[in-house]
Amino acid sequence: MDKKRCGWVGEQQIYRDYHDYVWGRPVFDSQELFAKLCLDGQQAGLSWLTILKKQQNYEAAFAHFDPAIVAKFDDAKIEALLQNKGIVRNRLKVNSIIKNARGYMAHFSGIEGEQGQSFSEFLWSFVGGEPKVNHFEDSNQLPVQTPESEAMSKALKKLGFNFVGPTICYAFMQAVGMVNDHTTDCFCYKNNQK
Repeated sequence: MDKKRCGWVGEQQIYRDYHDYVWGRPVFDSQELFAKLCLDGQQAGLSWLTILKKQQNYEAAFAHFDPAIVAKFDDAKIEALLQNKGIVRNRLKVNSIIKNARGYMAHFSGIEGEQGQSFSEFLWSFVGGEPKVNHFEDSNQLPVQTPESEAMSKALKKLGFNFVGPTICYAFMQAVGMVNDHTTDCFCYKNNQK
């Protein structure tokens, strides 16, 4: 018998694996959080499955999302990226990753950034530093944004980030386990609780 999963999970194995082993599991590494935030921004107007299938291409194209390297990408590099068929070739989206890397480097480089905290601490502060466990019975009950994602979006934009609207921020918060939005009947629901 197959395990019971959240209603949004399709039949494709890549999506099932993402749900089972990645989505909703708490992530505290700053660079990993940066990468996921950038990838969620690439999803705007597309399905997550589209970006998930291109994730390895993005990692190769954007130096494994090392902000120190990506922040130095110049116009020639941008033009080369726009020819890369392995990623979404949208100038605004390509530029957003570079802009986000520059925002990261301006405010969070070093052990503690300008904010007096790491990027991870900054992001996790919007949920009080630990995962918020929700109790939704059906995927249709999941919100698309919350006051916390609105606050995160506003704070990130103030620091120079883009493609970080409240809906993107909430999808990000779900993905990196800041909120546990596995439905209560999903086998991952209990696994993701403290």
